[in-house]
Amino acid sequence: MTYFWIAFGGALGAVARFVVASAVFRWADRPFPYGTLSVNLLGSFAIGMAFVWIVEHQLANDHVRSLAMVGFLGAFTTFSTFSLESITLLQQARYDAFLGYIGVSVLGCLLATAAGIGLAKSLV
Repeated sequence: MTYFWIAFGGALGAVARFVVASAVFRWADRPFPYGTLSVNLLGSFAIGMAFVWIVEHQLANDHVRSLAMVGFLGAFTTFSTFSLESITLLQQARYDAFLGYIGVSVLGCLLATAAGIGLAKSLV
């Protein structure tokens, strides 16, 4: 049943991401990824609130956690999960892990994207 809630939340989150990002992009009408930035900021804020309510205060069951945090917010923006994990490392005073995770995630993902682009172009 957990997979169902994750999949259902993921479908809703993916549609919500498209709707919000598209609306912000049209509204901003600028050559900057404001839609994606808005989704990432909103999703990060939402996962912080959901974490306190659902995980720390246990105001909802595991199905709601699967639907909201893993499914919906996971599909809405994976950046929210990255942010929560980073803050968790910081709260645990694991400063080296915190800095390493942020550095490797940001730089590593940029390099991996560039490598994927380069490989795909070389194969075409």
